[in-house]
Amino acid sequence: MTDRADIKKEMITRYGDAYRAFGLNKLMGHIVALLIFSPQPISLDDICKELGRSKGPVSQILKRLRDRKLIRKALYTENNRKDYYEIEPEIFENAFLNNFALIKNNTKIAGVLQEMVNKAKFKNNDTTKLRIEEMERFYKLMEVHFQNFLNEWEEEKKSIYSEV
Repeated sequence: MTDRADIKKEMITRYGDAYRAFGLNKLMGHIVALLIFSPQPISLDDICKELGRSKGPVSQILKRLRDRKLIRKALYTENNRKDYYEIEPEIFENAFLNNFALIKNNTKIAGVLQEMVNKAKFKNNDTTKLRIEEMERFYKLMEVHFQNFLNEWEEEKKSIYSEV
């Protein structure tokens, strides 16, 4: 039978691998998984102990995760001066919005490059011109799908919270 400890270990491992696959720090994924799994806020010391890591790298990652609105400092302190951390209530949506911002930036880049190609008067069949056109169309279409997903998610959240 699988117990909580097995699930926690598996979750931490898989999140670390997933974050690394996206070019992010593996420790970032470990911390996110630990905080998702934990029903209570966790202190910096306890995060370090749980993950077998030193405070320096963990502190840096906590700041990056807070900047991305994936985690936050908890108000919960049990009369303690230590900082405690927990996931943001909308962690999954915020992660998606972080990715959406990257897509929007790629669309802007494609637009700038498209303008440059147009001013440079590339031939219609020029490989670079065609690839930049494809890039712009690709990211514009991704924006439409991402926005549609967000709209659907808003409806889904309404049904989730109406059930609670």
